[in-house]
Amino acid sequence: MPKRVKVTQEDKAGRNTRFHDNFTGEDFTRAQFNKKIKSGYYAGYEVKMINGVETPVSKPDKTKNNNLG
Repeated sequence: MPKRVKVTQEDKAGRNTRFHDNFTGEDFTRAQFNKKIKSGYYAGYEVKMINGVETPVSKPDKTKNNNLG
């Protein structure tokens, strides 16, 4: 089974900026993905403040299928 969400673009510093949902075919920015996570649409992910920027991350668990990459 493919990963639910994959990273499709990073900035020069390596921060993930664009994402693709492999199940729905939807593409979104970091801000859009953060909003969807906060609304509960992506239960396997959470938003953390990293260096002053809200950043989507996968929740720690035993599966690797929800890891961003």
